[in-house]
Amino acid sequence: MIAGVPELPRNPDVADQFDLLADLLELDGAESFRVIAYRRAASRMRETSGSVAQLALDGKAKQLQGIGKTIEEKIVELVETGRIAALEKKRAGVPPEVVLFMRLPGLGPKTAARIWRELGVETLEELKSAAEAERLRTLAGLGPKSEEKILAALAFQAQTAEAGDRRLLGDGLGPVQGVVAALQELPAAIAVSEAGSVRRRKETFRDLDVIASATEPAELTQHFTEFEWVLDVAAHGDTKATVVSREGLRFDLRVVPPESFGNLLQHFTGSKEHNVAMREDAVRRGLSISEYGITTVETGEVFRSADEDAVYEFLGYQPIPPELRENSGELEAARAGELPKLVELKDVRGDLHTHSHWSADGKNTLEEMLEAAVARGYEYYAVTDHSHYLRDGRLQAQLEEIESLRKRFPQLTILAGVEANIRSNGEVDMAEEDLKLLDWVVASVHNAPDNRPTERVLEAMANPYVDCIGHLTGRRINKRPPRDVDVERVIEEALATGTLLEINGQPDRLDLRDVHARAAKEAGLKLVVSSDAHQIRAQSYVELAVAQARRGWLTKADVANTRTWKQLDKLRKKR
Repeated sequence: MIAGVPELPRNPDVADQFDLLADLLELDGAESFRVIAYRRAASRMRETSGSVAQLALDGKAKQLQGIGKTIEEKIVELVETGRIAALEKKRAGVPPEVVLFMRLPGLGPKTAARIWRELGVETLEELKSAAEAERLRTLAGLGPKSEEKILAALAFQAQTAEAGDRRLLGDGLGPVQGVVAALQELPAAIAVSEAGSVRRRKETFRDLDVIASATEPAELTQHFTEFEWVLDVAAHGDTKATVVSREGLRFDLRVVPPESFGNLLQHFTGSKEHNVAMREDAVRRGLSISEYGITTVETGEVFRSADEDAVYEFLGYQPIPPELRENSGELEAARAGELPKLVELKDVRGDLHTHSHWSADGKNTLEEMLEAAVARGYEYYAVTDHSHYLRDGRLQAQLEEIESLRKRFPQLTILAGVEANIRSNGEVDMAEEDLKLLDWVVASVHNAPDNRPTERVLEAMANPYVDCIGHLTGRRINKRPPRDVDVERVIEEALATGTLLEINGQPDRLDLRDVHARAAKEAGLKLVVSSDAHQIRAQSYVELAVAQARRGWLTKADVANTRTWKQLDKLRKKR
């Protein structure tokens, strides 16, 4: 805590309390509108940049959408007493781990409550034992398959816990880029860069690493600890500092000598496996690599550089993009001068998976989403609201709105589309006469329980109107494992049917995975990078999709929506 700054709870911590209250109310069978109200408020708290606690103390939290007087009063109560009485009352009546049952796929509040009340199961360990002992199937509505899925979900949960407390790339990328930009503006700064797993665009991270060189290192670290968003200073020295933001993000700044900036940036970007392999190769050639320089063992001469590319070039490699540094063949390719020129964000000409207020979970009007698309410089933009919200005449109404908006945005090719759901039998949930009206069709699996995940997708790809398969494996990073889809078979069928596959940029999806994207590329399949945006700010998720594509070694030619719409149209299956 910084002297003079009151210690207020962080926004995520406040939001967690209201999410827990919603969970407990749901377990208790409370009215759905109350549960939804608390969940929406928690979501708004996480999206707010300033301190929600301070806003509540100032009587201004209720100005935020979704937060009313009652919720504001509860926030004030939490700040002043460290607790919310209504939450403590509900918590007292429910074993702590029963709430966690609801986090497992397929276990809703009613089922979780029945398992607890009727079987006396109160912990995750007891739940595992009950499933293994085949006790859950004694409850109506639960069977052997339910027990199998619960055991698989518990195993995934244990595996995730072992990986540690890691946040999503989407949580950290914007903030770390903002910190880099702010540090670069300081007079003392010479060079500043993000480093670590976020620079490699890994799906998750633990800490946000920043490397800098400066004329006055102590001045730079001092400024770093005094940024307004800093909640706590965990460590502070002349060349190192660690701070925690109000969102709970941990930033580590290391200020290094200017002449070694390139060496240190390479070292602290990693990955560990990449660096170890590079060091082992250097040893075979009489060189010794450290974070401060490259030593020629025979002469003792040390090579240092402020430029990271020069470090790779001195070692005989092409400069290796951070996204490829995973010891997955990049060193051999760089030695041979055969690294691909990776796709870039500026190459993307349009977004092909987006939503608007026509979907119940969309937060902006269609017109607002299109205005933002124009501002991003897109040439085309597919409107793909969920099919189940486009029934009972709503599809025709949306088509009429799209037609009118085409006149307002003549510079943008607006594609009337849909994200159709793939049913368990492989059919899409939209009639053929409706599909015929559309310019672009994304088909996705949304209801996770599935005994034939691969066949379901293969059958959907046979539909002549399905252009692209969305978020193929259905995973939710840190929350839900991927379905057991045979990705290799799907890629083969995609090539045979002319169906595209998507890299979904939603931070907790990033689906396809990088290894699957690379497999698709090597098979010759073109992929689509999409934001799956449900609001304006989420249109930027296409950057995460591009990052995933780069980790999969994709070039501009490998990504379908780097083409003009006319060129892309020729890639599609003939209807």
